[in-house]
Order: sequence, then C-alpha cells, then structure tokens
Amino acid sequence: MQHTRRRLLGLTVTLALAACATTAPPPPAPAPAPQRPKLLVLVAIDGLPMRQVTGYRDQLAADGFARFLDHGRWFSDAHHGHGHTVTAAGHSVMLSGAYPQRSGIVGNEWRDPASGELVYNTGDAAYTYLDNPTAPLAGTSPRNLKVETLGDVLRRRSPESKVIGISGKDRGAILPAGHLGQAYMYMGETGQFSSSTYYMAALPQWVKDFNAARPADAFFKKTWAPLLPEAAYARSVPDGQPWQIASGNGNRLPAVIGDQMDAPGPRFYGNLLASPFGDELTLAFARAAVRNEKLGQRGVQDILSVSLSSHDYINHAFGPESRLSHDHLLQLDRHLQAFFRFLDQEVGAGNYVLTLTADHGFTDTPEWAATQGRDAGRFTNGPSLAAVNAALAAKFGVDKLAWNFSASGLLLNEKLATDSGLKFTDVEAAARDELLKLPGVATVFTREQLLGNDSTTPYLEAMRKSYDPTRAAQLQIVLKPNWIFSYRPGGTTHGSPHRHDTHVPLLFWGPAYVGQGEMKTRVEIADLAPTLAGLAGLPAPGQAQGHDLKLKP
Repeated sequence: MQHTRRRLLGLTVTLALAACATTAPPPPAPAPAPQRPKLLVLVAIDGLPMRQVTGYRDQLAADGFARFLDHGRWFSDAHHGHGHTVTAAGHSVMLSGAYPQRSGIVGNEWRDPASGELVYNTGDAAYTYLDNPTAPLAGTSPRNLKVETLGDVLRRRSPESKVIGISGKDRGAILPAGHLGQAYMYMGETGQFSSSTYYMAALPQWVKDFNAARPADAFFKKTWAPLLPEAAYARSVPDGQPWQIASGNGNRLPAVIGDQMDAPGPRFYGNLLASPFGDELTLAFARAAVRNEKLGQRGVQDILSVSLSSHDYINHAFGPESRLSHDHLLQLDRHLQAFFRFLDQEVGAGNYVLTLTADHGFTDTPEWAATQGRDAGRFTNGPSLAAVNAALAAKFGVDKLAWNFSASGLLLNEKLATDSGLKFTDVEAAARDELLKLPGVATVFTREQLLGNDSTTPYLEAMRKSYDPTRAAQLQIVLKPNWIFSYRPGGTTHGSPHRHDTHVPLLFWGPAYVGQGEMKTRVEIADLAPTLAGLAGLPAPGQAQGHDLKLKP
C-alpha cells in the first residue's frame, strides 16, 4: 500500500510539473458568475517584496503571478501600515483588517511587560499538536489574537461554512484561520501536516492518509537546480557570497536537499522548507484539503488561506537580492500556476476569488547594500543591551533597569525602577538617549508618544499601529533604512516601517467579481479583509481599520 501511495504521489508531482510550461495558454474564461463567490482563496507569500514580482515580470510563467498582472486587478503601491513588519503581525492583519495595536499581535514573540517572560504569538500551553511532539512555546491556538477575522464573521453567519488555514509555519496557518476556523501546519520534525487539540480531537482521515503516504520523503535527495540559463540571472547577486548563510542546504545552486544524509529525518524535514519543494508540498496539502473538504463545492461559502513559507527562509539566508531568491520566485511562480489551474478545474473558474499578498517585504543584506554605497549595517542586541544598562547603572546606581529587547522595542523593568525610588519617566528618557547614541538607530518613541495623537512625526503613526501597551515594550525603536536587528553574522531580515519592508503585493483575480487592471492608488493590507467581506456579502470584521476597496468588474 505504501509503495502504491508513493507511486501515486510521484504521478501527482509529474502532472503538476507538466502543467508548469511557460508557454501555457491563459486561464479559462469563467462561467457566468453566481451572485457571490463560493470560495475565497488567500495565498500569502511569506517575505515577498513587491519589487521582486515586478522586477522579474518578464520571466514569469503565463498563469502564475501573471494571472493577476495580466488578467486581474492589482495594486502596485500596497503597504503594511504598521511599523514592526514581521510574520505574525502581517498574517494577523490580512483577514482581520486590524493593526497590531488592536489585535495584540505585536511581534512573532514578545516579553510580558509585567514579568519579562517570553510570549509566542500563537503559543497556548492548554493545547498540543495531534500525532506530533509539541515544543515549548509552539503555536497551537489563536488565543493571543484579540480580534475576529473574516472567517469568524462567516462562520457565525453560516456555521456550515468551512474556514481552513494552511502553512509551513504555525502562525501562518493559525492567525488567518481565526478563532472559528481550522489550521493545519507543517511539522518540521516529522515532515507531516498536523493541527492542534484547539481545533479537533483527532485529525480527519484524509489528513492521516496524506501523512501516511510520506509525501515529504519524495523530495529526499532531490536537486534544486536553476530554472533558467545562467545569463537570465544577471540582475541578481551570484551564489556563494560570504554573507550568505551556508548551513542548511548550502548557498549555491544546484543544491541537493538531504545531501550527506542517510535517510529523511528532522534535519531534512526542516531544510525542506528552505527550498522550492517546501511550497510544492504545502500546495499538495492544500489540494487535498480542497478535494476532501469540498471547499466551494457544497452550496455555502468557504475560505481557504494558504501561506507559503519557503521564500521567507530563503530571503533570510541569502537576501532578496540573491540569485537563490530570484530563482525561488520563478520556481514558486510555476507552482502557483499549477495550483491555480487545479482550482479552475476543481472549484470552477467562475466560482472563486483569488487574492495574493505577503506578510512583509525584505531588507537587502547589509553587506551587499554597503557595496552599493548605502548606509547599512547590523544592530546587535546583546552589546546594545549591555551598553544601555551600563549607562543607566552609572546614572541611577541600579543594575539591569533594561530587561531585554522585545519585538521592536526595549523593555524596561518598571517595577525595579519604582521599587528603587526612581521616577520611571526619568529612566525611560535616559534609556532613550542611550539608544539614540547607538549606530543605526534612526529614532526611538516613548510610551507617551505612542499613546498620543501626534500625526506629523515621521514613523510615529506606523509604530503606533504596532503598539499595544499591554504587550509591547515601553520604548519602540526605528532603525535607519538598510539597517537590521541582527542575531547572526550573515543573512538578513525585515521588521521596519521602511518601504523595503512594507511594500508588498496586493493582487486579485476573479474577472466576474474584481475586474482587471493596475491600480496605482496607495492602499494598505488592512484593506484586504473589508474588501473580501464586500465581495462575499459579509460585514467587515468588527475591529477592522481598513476600508473596502470596492472592486468592480
């Protein structure tokens, strides 16, 4: 039976690749549309800057990203409006329309301002993964999400509707699925997809069957080779640069996934996500969900959210300027083409609305940016914390008044300051002054500024949208453009209010519902949930701060 399953998986992969030819015809003309779409599909590409989509447009397949650019409605100036642009915050905005100041998702993790203890955005020790080990702080529920999502609105109105979130990361599945949906996430220890006891007591049989076929193992020793000839990558930075992370799958193409390993295991399953095969596997699971849950095929509206994580891992390791990132985008494009055509056949081209966005953009690797004449660098937390604490101790005679960095800020020990007879605002002001002396720091905002109504100071409004005073650090830090908070000597990251981190795709397809053409108006990703609500005939989520873009054919 296992051999048969593997043969079927191999046939599935072969057929998917056969569907990826760049000379493929345009998507089929949709049938006359029903009054409302039967299925809303959100595809989130983790860590995709808009500049990569438009920068490589001439190399895209006919029906991946080009489905939106050539046949859909797309916004060329879409941004995240909050300042701390990280994965959890971005995913929390997409289908809630609420900034972190309301949702409470102020970072991927943060320190509790009262205790200093680390909190993970979707961590909930009351629940565990199904059929898989559950690590401390693992993401198992949406408990920390303070707002409702579009899926919550839908399921309260229509309990028989289904809302499913799928991702390589727990936060990429849980936050878009909301409180009343179901989330499935990739397990890096086992190569399976699972859920948690928050959503169900046991996995559905179709998920068990999918995992039993061991689809991740089909990619063991598979080679990630460049899709195009070498000359096609002249606009990106070559492989093997000293700042590119060489662990994992290495930093050169071609790369063999599982090289120098005897058999699939946790290290292989983890490395799989940092390759095009991570996306391919996630989309295979999404196909299984559509088929087995009959999404958009049961006479009620459904929502499917698929967050593809591989581009984020690749950009972190090699930088968005790299050939590896360039090639991965093209590989992803072909996988999306095959998935969209599957939806056309399974759901019907006129029965669903497709949208694509990203949780954040990406900063170019500082070392490469410096070679281009830019002021760029790394802000390292350990030495910076030590410098601030030393200065505060010298001024106030109290050690360790600064607890640690937390999300986008510096968390001060307010209780220690008060118990030591200090005026906390004096400690806060002194810590701010010390932070401003550190290389790469553009500005620092105090709690008073973040809770005020100043709308003219640069970056303040963006950082205010990231600030929940019950969860965020008292001092919020903005680094200069091209500077990053860094935890290792190579690679790069995101998390700033600068354009390179905020500017992401916002693309729609569904000719019967959204029309066609580029829109140059500046919009925000917080507008997505109210817009999809309008298309579905639903009220916007209650805490949404975005606006319905009122797309028309």
